[in-house]
Amino acid sequence: MEKQNITGMTLEQMETLMESIGQPTYRAAQLFNWIYKRRADSFDQMTNFSKSLRSQLSDFADIGHIEVADQRVASDKSTIKFLFRLSDRYHVESVYMEEGKRRTICLSSQVGCSLGCKFCATGDMGFLRNLSAGEIVEQLLAIHRNVGAEATNVVLMGMGEPFLNYEEVIKACDLISHDKGIAIGKRKITISTAGIVPQIRRFTDEGQRYKLAISLNAPVDSTRSQLMPINKKYPVHELMNAAKYYAVKSRNRITFEYVLFDGLNDSKKDALELKKLIGDLRCKINLIPYNTVDGKYHPPSENRINAFIQPFLDMNVVISVRRSKGSEIQAACGQLFFATGRNEK
Repeated sequence: MEKQNITGMTLEQMETLMESIGQPTYRAAQLFNWIYKRRADSFDQMTNFSKSLRSQLSDFADIGHIEVADQRVASDKSTIKFLFRLSDRYHVESVYMEEGKRRTICLSSQVGCSLGCKFCATGDMGFLRNLSAGEIVEQLLAIHRNVGAEATNVVLMGMGEPFLNYEEVIKACDLISHDKGIAIGKRKITISTAGIVPQIRRFTDEGQRYKLAISLNAPVDSTRSQLMPINKKYPVHELMNAAKYYAVKSRNRITFEYVLFDGLNDSKKDALELKKLIGDLRCKINLIPYNTVDGKYHPPSENRINAFIQPFLDMNVVISVRRSKGSEIQAACGQLFFATGRNEK
């Protein structure tokens, strides 16, 4: 009989579990604390449980079903890319990034991705399956244990499209932000989407407090469709209507991620089109010089980046150039990929 995975259970689910084995419900709060706050990876570590209870739990339950299969460390030690092996022998990658006092962990939400964005290595894998909430949280806990420090920020920007695994991603974020567990603030957690319009509206209507980022990358349909096939289903005007709906109803600043490609979407005309598209929307724009994957595209020069920024200087937007960390170890935006053969069962 396959054991249950405790990691990924909510406090309420743990209460049900404890009741089912004749234990008082307060034991669930202790178990929740051990798993998510104290990062226990063995029932034997739970010293406030009797030996018999620890044995009883280990008979039918596990703590985590992933393991570190490999890791790469940047030369300046500020970025580490982790390759995780899942229980079914599939693999996903996650990234730890340190900058001053800020420690950000980038988590994956799917094995592979179905969207096929032309600049993203993960898209070349195709889609294999969704991750469970437990597998998403386990990435974070495993990295905490490995680096010996806790994240200040979490981004769902790794492998996969988070909004195509909506329920499990939100459940994972709820566990990560729970004040009796990992306790990373909701506004320190960012979910990034390539533009799944119905889920942006659902996210808004549910009043989710996590930050929302949209991978925009072009202000017009012709260019965006070339880069991101999902644009054919949810074109720019529909995406922007959903973004404005979110910004107005939530009263939160939305982030647009804009990967800059030399000669494709980085001209003054592109900048002016983007400025017109945004209008008076309160937002943040992260400009990301392309991280080379296969040599098909290239990042623009510093002069072109600076020229692109100029039209936005008189607007009420926050605009920054985000230099992706970890490119030397293929851990930067768009570079998460590994040999397909490693994802064959």
